[in-house]
Amino acid sequence: MMKKLNIAVAALGTMFLAAGCSKYVDIKTQGSLIPGQLVNYRYLLNNTGSFETGGYLPDIASADVDIVDNDQQVGASSSTYTLYFRNCYNWQSPIYENSLDRDRDWEAYYSTIYNSNVIIAEVPGVADGTAEEKAALVAEALTHRADAYLNLVNEYGKPYKAATASADLGVPLLLIPTLDQSLSRASVAEVYSRIEADLKTAALSLPRATQYNTIPGKAAAWSLLARMYLLMGNYPAAGLYADSALSLKSTLLDLTTGTVPLRRSNPETILGKIAGTSFSWAPTTLRLSQELLDLLGPADMRYQLFTADAASMLGAGYTGRFFSYERINYENRSIGTSVPEMMLIKAESLARAGNAGAAMDLVNALRQKRFQPADYVALSAADANDAIVKVVQERRREFFCRFLPWFDQRRLKDDPLFTKTYTRTWQGVTYTLEPSGNRYTFPIAQYYIKLNPELQQNP
Repeated sequence: MMKKLNIAVAALGTMFLAAGCSKYVDIKTQGSLIPGQLVNYRYLLNNTGSFETGGYLPDIASADVDIVDNDQQVGASSSTYTLYFRNCYNWQSPIYENSLDRDRDWEAYYSTIYNSNVIIAEVPGVADGTAEEKAALVAEALTHRADAYLNLVNEYGKPYKAATASADLGVPLLLIPTLDQSLSRASVAEVYSRIEADLKTAALSLPRATQYNTIPGKAAAWSLLARMYLLMGNYPAAGLYADSALSLKSTLLDLTTGTVPLRRSNPETILGKIAGTSFSWAPTTLRLSQELLDLLGPADMRYQLFTADAASMLGAGYTGRFFSYERINYENRSIGTSVPEMMLIKAESLARAGNAGAAMDLVNALRQKRFQPADYVALSAADANDAIVKVVQERRREFFCRFLPWFDQRRLKDDPLFTKTYTRTWQGVTYTLEPSGNRYTFPIAQYYIKLNPELQQNP
């Protein structure tokens, strides 16, 4: 039974590898592929479809979203293809009700992990290429694997707490490309330890710059370490690695121009990753909460560019404003690391160290690129706690509907500055998300547990 799940997940990765070989080797080498050459693995890594695409559940569950229109609730409840949206929005278990339904977040990340493991395992034994060239390719794969595990453990594992991380359930830690492995879950601490080790190893061999933001360089590894340490609550380390990433890449996109480039040309992207599906169309659109819209305000260019009137775009049965970012260039939303994220991680690190002024300087440097000059007003903080709140609010403005707000809800749910109980009503039934509850971890789809009895379900 165990092998069946591994095949279900890993075979998907195998298909991606085959697709990558066809797409890139045929084009790049005009049919001159020779088994065992290092260049083959370069082409596999160039197949961004195998590494760039992630999940999408976190954006449905976050407080950014407030689905109150009857038309949308009925629409999302009336098809088996969209029941996951309703269940995730209401923090319900299971998310995928049919025991044959697969979780696309789970499979996307484990496919990336499988593809990465193939490269990590096989590249050192390739006959040609220098040791430095091999180490650089392995470093790219380590970075992609670490990113996948960081997302997995923040969807299906408990939020990191140093006191309990060694006992809390994380996710299966698969490190070799084989179809026959136990899917027993490693602890949250073990998963984070592997992410940390992979990224620190990768950073030693990655180049300082790459041609495309989907190919990791040193800044990508450092930026993921900054994100990881923030999620662990290790704010000094998070700030140091954010600063390191910014030392190599610090360009901000100026939204006052009113234009947004294609994702692979975005100057502020450090590691290019995208969500697994677009939520631009009814009934699975992300209607934005009034709390978020008030936090933004209509003068904010992020409000003007990334939100749109629901009634005029989706129909008379829809109200308020929805997340329209994906309609700008018809690309799925970006979920990778970026310059604004590093600035705000560094700002939070400074605020938590008591340096409110320096923290707000970073916040304001970002905000100057998010408002027309006539609308820009610098923010200030009364004290360190006020600065922490303002930094987290700016993170929400900058990253709404792009994974990080849900990750922030998880990591800050027990922080006295942010703890809150959330409620949602769906067709007359009220659902509650409590700080002490279990709904901050997504349930694992029944499909995998039925095939793998050792795979323990979340409570």
